[in-house]
Amino acid sequence: MTDIADKDWSRSDGDSWDIVSSVGFTALGVAAARALENTQPDPLVRDSYAEHFVRAAGEPHLIGLLDNPETQNLNPTTALRQIGLRSKFFDEFFVRATNSGCRQVVILAAGLDVRAHRLPWPEGTKVFELDQPQVLGFKDRVLDEQGATVTSDRREVAIDLREDWPAALLAAGFDPEVPTAWSAEGLIVYLPSAAQDLLFERVVALSAPGSQVAVEATRGRPNIAKWGEVQKKYADDNHPMSKVDITTLFYDEERADVAEWFAARGWTVQGAHVLELAAEYGVDLPELPEEVLELVKQGNYVTAVLPS
Repeated sequence: MTDIADKDWSRSDGDSWDIVSSVGFTALGVAAARALENTQPDPLVRDSYAEHFVRAAGEPHLIGLLDNPETQNLNPTTALRQIGLRSKFFDEFFVRATNSGCRQVVILAAGLDVRAHRLPWPEGTKVFELDQPQVLGFKDRVLDEQGATVTSDRREVAIDLREDWPAALLAAGFDPEVPTAWSAEGLIVYLPSAAQDLLFERVVALSAPGSQVAVEATRGRPNIAKWGEVQKKYADDNHPMSKVDITTLFYDEERADVAEWFAARGWTVQGAHVLELAAEYGVDLPELPEEVLELVKQGNYVTAVLPS
C-alpha cells in the first residue's frame, strides 16, 4: 500500500476516489475520529461500526491511531472533539426533522456514516445515501461482514454529486412532494463555488414545503492556507492527518454564504460554530491557541427550514 504521505492529493475536474485516497481518505479519517469519540467517558456519538471501517480499510496510520490514541496530541480537530460535536449536531437535526414530519432523508456525500443503522427513525422513514460507488461498495461490504441491521428504509444512490444526482435520486424512489430532511456534512469545501450553488439549487427544486436542510459551511471565504499552517504547527507527526496536505483537497474560492443563500430564498435559517455547539451540549473544551479558535469560529453549522 502506498504511504499516505507519498500520495497525490491534488484535485481535478472529474476526479474520483476510493476509501484510502483523496476525499475518500477524509471519510475514513472521520470514521476514526468517531471511533475515538466512542471511547470518551461521555461520547457525543455512539457508532459501533466506525472502528470496523478503519480496520477493514487496512490503512496503517489510522489503525495505529486507534491502537494508540494517546498519540493524538494537540490536533485542532481531535482536541476540540470537532467530529463528535459535528456528528451530534447532524444527529439531532435528523431526529428533530423527522419527528416534525419529514419522512424522507437525503444524506449528500454520505461517506461512512451509518445513521440509517443507528438513529431512531420514525417508522417508514426513507434514508437515501448518496456517494461515490467505490465508497458505498466498501461500506456495504463491511456492514455485511458485521451483520448490520437498519433502523430505516435505507436506499443507496451510488453517484458522483457533480453528475445528475437528482435523476438518480428520483429513480431510487425519492418523492419531491414529501417533506425531506437534507444534509451536507463535510462536503462544501470539497466543491467548487459553482458546484455548491448548483447543489443547493437542486436541493431547493426537490424540496416540498416543510423540508429542512443542515449544512456544515464557513462564514465567508474559507482560509484554507491558514488551516494548512495551523495543521502543520499543531498536529503531532504521528497523527495520520499530519501527513495529508488539506490545502490540496479543498477549493479555495469565494463562494456564497450558505445561511444568506437559503434565507434569500425564503427559508428560515439558524447557525452556530463549534464553540457554541460545545456550550449547548455541555462539553468542556481545553484551552486552545487563539489562532485555532479564530479559525473554528469561521465555521458555521447551518439549519434551514422551508415554511409549510
